[in-house]
Amino acid sequence: MKIRRRYVVSGSVQGVGFRYRAYYVARDMGLTGYVRNMFNGDVEVEVQGDEDSVMAFLMKVEEGHFIHIDNVRTTKLEVDEFERDFSVRDSY
Repeated sequence: MKIRRRYVVSGSVQGVGFRYRAYYVARDMGLTGYVRNMFNGDVEVEVQGDEDSVMAFLMKVEEGHFIHIDNVRTTKLEVDEFERDFSVRDSY
């Protein structure tokens, strides 16, 4: 069953390769969505795919060097059936 989650991640997550680590992890896991920096220093991620992969996604991202997640705010979202890839978006 496919699910979609929005994560707002805080910690050591900007300037440490978090977005590109998220991109490669998502691609390798067959997930779709996006990642982007927020102006307050957090990172926003929307990710969708099978439940096990979505739940394991952030743990795999945090395995990257220098990345440390202190807090994650999670929101359940409706699945976007038309989404086909994972992208790195501009900051907002």
